[in-house]
Amino acid sequence: MSDNLRQRLIIITGSPCVGKTTVTDRLYTEYQNSAFFDGDWAWCVNPFSLDDRRLRNGDKTMSFALSNYLESGFEYVFFSSVVVLYEDIRANVLRDIAAEGYSVLGFTLTCSEKTLLERHGKRGDGNECSFEWLHVKPIEGDHVINTDNKSVERVVNEIKAIIDESGGV
Repeated sequence: MSDNLRQRLIIITGSPCVGKTTVTDRLYTEYQNSAFFDGDWAWCVNPFSLDDRRLRNGDKTMSFALSNYLESGFEYVFFSSVVVLYEDIRANVLRDIAAEGYSVLGFTLTCSEKTLLERHGKRGDGNECSFEWLHVKPIEGDHVINTDNKSVERVVNEIKAIIDESGGV
């Protein structure tokens, strides 16, 4: 990687069942020298509650993993997680990344309540579908991508176009 190129941290967030993991899993393979970290695994606890102070350890786990990928020289680091919908959690994660000289590009995926119900039903995990996450206001500066009636490939191409237009690596 030449000195004038900056690493990119690409954040993809949104409600459960909106398509974050599926889209990110396909998207990162479009870029050479890239890595993908699914931050939701850092928050896999039972019972789950955003108010549980122990989940700040999940923030640190995300920061540590992202630091490792960036410090390992990956040009593109793709990071998906539902919890970075919240500005304070995202700020905590970003603040504790030890790497330097990277840029951040954020995407919030969204869809209609009807689409979310359909996707949740296909998941078949028995959990209750909640619209709470769907109605969290996107963080200022994030690119908002509505996934209604779009294939995974179409959403990937929309995000890829924005990444490529924004310069960087």
